[in-house]
Amino acid sequence: MRLFNIFALLPLLALLTAPPLCAQVTFAASGEEGEPFRRQEWRVPSPDTDIAAHALLFRPFGAGPFRLAVIAHASTQNGLRRAQMPQPEYRALTAFLVARGFAVLVPERLGHGATGGRYVEDQGGCDEADYARAGRATAEEISLALDHLRKQDFIRKDAAIVIGHSAGGWGALALANAEPKTISAITVIAPGRGGHANDEPNRICAPHALLAAAAEFGKAARIPVTWLVASNDSYFPPVFSKSLADAFRGGGGKVDFRALPGVGSEGHWMIETEAGVKAAGSELERALKKKP
Repeated sequence: MRLFNIFALLPLLALLTAPPLCAQVTFAASGEEGEPFRRQEWRVPSPDTDIAAHALLFRPFGAGPFRLAVIAHASTQNGLRRAQMPQPEYRALTAFLVARGFAVLVPERLGHGATGGRYVEDQGGCDEADYARAGRATAEEISLALDHLRKQDFIRKDAAIVIGHSAGGWGALALANAEPKTISAITVIAPGRGGHANDEPNRICAPHALLAAAAEFGKAARIPVTWLVASNDSYFPPVFSKSLADAFRGGGGKVDFRALPGVGSEGHWMIETEAGVKAAGSELERALKKKP
């Protein structure tokens, strides 16, 4: 009789000790505040409901509510490089924004670093790149993170800004169709996709497709955009970047294009450095004051 009871209980024991079929995903702070600028790890929503995107939050002292700035990071089509990407911080840019009263969120998107998951921004092959789809996917990820932070008591519900770099900037252009009361201004630094095709400087995959997508984003744009690029950017050089900005403007978008002096050996990464943020400082200041 005892042997029978043990075997009868085995299915129940297996059920109780088995891992959950779907672990609950929590979106909130995941660590204590630290330095600099009350640095804190967060988990924010992603397009994959089973994956919380890793993010860093920085903010001034005090209870707020603070205006929110979301920084959208660069990307790459190379899967190995994406997997090895460290958590983006943009320290100099973050310091610049916190000093001006902003809470700064730097979310890591799907398919990158510790967040992992499927790379939803994939543009496809070089010849048939779908830049519009890729940009909209990036915009969705930025929007999910931004909307989650707006629900926090220490964040203002209005007048957020988005600053996008490279592929993150491309997604920010696609997000220019958002509600202007929520996002007051967008700044993009060397936005685009397909730069350094086959790791070759000054070569872009399907540039005609990139221009067409920029015009498409411009048609729906409602938020003013400040567009910055360094003179020594070999991913999206100033001449081509201006063509992209003109296409966005031609579609109906409002854009203020500025070419900046060269920074370092490769201007594409200027916004990740103190020297680059200093060089862009006056343009960033002007962008922060823009209203829709």
